[in-house]
Amino acid sequence: MLSLPSLEAFAKGAFATAAGVATLGPAPGIALDIPPGLSYRSVSPNYTATQHNLSSKKDVPVPTDFGLQYKDLPLVTEDGVTLRCYLLMQRTEISNSHGPRIEYTDQETDEEFASKRPTILMFHGNGGNHGHRIPLARVFFVKMRCNVLMLSYRGYGHSEGSPSETGEAPLSNAQTALDYVTSHPYLRNSPVIIYGQSIGGAVAIDLASRNPSSKITALILENTFTNLPRLVPQALPLLGPFAFLCHQKWDSVAKIPLIPRSTPILMLSGVLDEVVPREHMQELWQIASRRQGSKLSDMSVISEIGNGKSKFVEFEAGHHNDTCVQQGYWTAVADFMTSLSR
Repeated sequence: MLSLPSLEAFAKGAFATAAGVATLGPAPGIALDIPPGLSYRSVSPNYTATQHNLSSKKDVPVPTDFGLQYKDLPLVTEDGVTLRCYLLMQRTEISNSHGPRIEYTDQETDEEFASKRPTILMFHGNGGNHGHRIPLARVFFVKMRCNVLMLSYRGYGHSEGSPSETGEAPLSNAQTALDYVTSHPYLRNSPVIIYGQSIGGAVAIDLASRNPSSKITALILENTFTNLPRLVPQALPLLGPFAFLCHQKWDSVAKIPLIPRSTPILMLSGVLDEVVPREHMQELWQIASRRQGSKLSDMSVISEIGNGKSKFVEFEAGHHNDTCVQQGYWTAVADFMTSLSR
């Protein structure tokens, strides 16, 4: 049985270790959380290609830095771009594991064991690359005994190509990862949960909306936005007049209704988010709740409302890049994961 207090303590330890190995969040500056490739990027005084390269290309930690065995997995998109990914597959026994004991038979192979555990598809935010999110993967892998597939979008980390909405769309990046899992001889039998932070949340929503009949069990979304043009005036006021030039839309408002009502969604929001105002997550929750068929009218109690297995949780001290270390964050994730098996 998973001990939730120990899970929170473990998560804090993982992120403390990360501080000495790699940065979890983007390089300083809000502008770095606006996706590269925007048509008005050149007019931003705070964003340079050098900053992006330093954040997302040069520094790519590997799971062994955090004591995790992994497979370095190259995935090739439909248009021939190679994405660099890390695959962490469960085994019957994990050395030095602080996670729960999962029962298995003597005849059961590691692969068969992995096929019965959930598989997390991780989509990172704009700053950095998949290597910077390994502490998050470690919580899923060690404490929740999940398989984890994490990738760097094209143009990020050591992945080929250049970032753009087309490049980050499910048919080229996220879709490639989902297709790999659903065609894997063992992972195809496991429940698939998509975890997305910031723009990764928009990628997750897009992927789920394009695959309504696929084997996506649930979504976990943290500090993501309604759509990009609406975010620009709030996150970068000086660029507000240029929002109409934003060719990348990432319109999650339009895509959430396309996700089946049977797909549970956990939304995690930092009240003090300085990049994506909390109103974005609140609006997305209202839309998701209507999709679930509930009536949500009082936004003041939004954090207490969960329709079925879907739930919205706010963290009063959470900023854009530290919500995942707030007290109760991983407890909420663990509770949600547990509810999926009921």
